[in-house]
Amino acid sequence: MDWDKLRIFHAVADAGSLTHAGDALHLSQSAVSRQIRGLEESLNTTLFHRHARGLILTEQGELLFDATRAMAKRLETATARIRDSEEEVFGELRVTTAVGFGTLWLAPRLPKLYEKYPDLKIDLMLEERVLDLPMREADVAVRMKEPSQADLIRKKLMSIRMRCYASADYIARFGRPETLEDLSPHRLICQTPSAPQVSAGASLVAQLMSSDVRSTLTVNNYFGVLQAVVHNLGIGVLPDYIVEDFPSLERVFPEIESGEVPVFLAFPEELRHSKRVAAFREFVQEEIMAHRRTIRDLRDRDAE
Repeated sequence: MDWDKLRIFHAVADAGSLTHAGDALHLSQSAVSRQIRGLEESLNTTLFHRHARGLILTEQGELLFDATRAMAKRLETATARIRDSEEEVFGELRVTTAVGFGTLWLAPRLPKLYEKYPDLKIDLMLEERVLDLPMREADVAVRMKEPSQADLIRKKLMSIRMRCYASADYIARFGRPETLEDLSPHRLICQTPSAPQVSAGASLVAQLMSSDVRSTLTVNNYFGVLQAVVHNLGIGVLPDYIVEDFPSLERVFPEIESGEVPVFLAFPEELRHSKRVAAFREFVQEEIMAHRRTIRDLRDRDAE
């Protein structure tokens, strides 16, 4: 298929007009019309309905436009990678991480990254499914487990633990349980047992459930658990990285917590020299260091 004709078709479909497409391509209307006619003849189909107000894609035209739109996006991404230089950080960066970490920790900190690199285009994919980095389903992953896929560069960022928290208002109203036996009259808020989650968190929930808890609220992600805890619904099982951004929460059962959960950053070997990946990795590492300092300061303050 003639790539030049596809390029002209895409411009016409995008503009909805032969004249506007010609202006954008620096071609005459007649030249654009000839190319579209030639493409329709080669495909043996009609791509546009023509009327006085402009052009409307036919069903076949919509199919072809979907394909050229995807091609244009891939070309834009490739061009950005080729142009990536030591002086500039721009273009699309696809980042995947878990819903909880992405919504509660990463997304609130992204303004700092955009402030430094305003031309960066981040596609943040929040899901528990582990995307295939070598097959380029994403460029960078932040995961609560060391990646097992081959040909990845990986770096451990930090370790987190699952702990119990309640709002200050909830504790003032219902009291603070001191032992697991005291948990029975309280509502326990946690991730749905069948939802994908780290095994350490599931083990902690199982331990708490053994206390004959009378009322529970289960949610399929930690963002929902947090919202319920903040709104005084009960005692929630949450990752410890939330403490910094939600100082109104107080820890319950300070002696009880999950095992360590490692947090890894990973990306394909072929992106080793990508400036976008380097910028994101540096940003995350700086934020992790700031997070550690804040947690240390909070710990010292509580010990006083």
